[in-house]
Amino acid sequence: MKTITRDFNRLRVQVSPGEILLEEFLTPAGLTQVEAARRMGVPLNRLNEIVRGRRAITADTALRLAALFKMTPEFWMDLQTSWDLHHARLAMKKAG
Repeated sequence: MKTITRDFNRLRVQVSPGEILLEEFLTPAGLTQVEAARRMGVPLNRLNEIVRGRRAITADTALRLAALFKMTPEFWMDLQTSWDLHHARLAMKKAG
């Protein structure tokens, strides 16, 4: 029997957690960043920097996003971890 393995990380197109937040959650829900930040109880610049890919999703933010969208904080942390690992792999490859 032959075993086929695949490097799924190589096949997957990486999308930032902020882009997923904007395109898959905020926009479909009809929420502006201003309204989402207000509901989450965070400063607008925190949410905007996440959307723009300039800030990571922390555990605190994951809890707040989970409450806002009625889902688990692990979803948001997993997105961030996947994004961080992708960039770490790129850095290692570039360093040789």
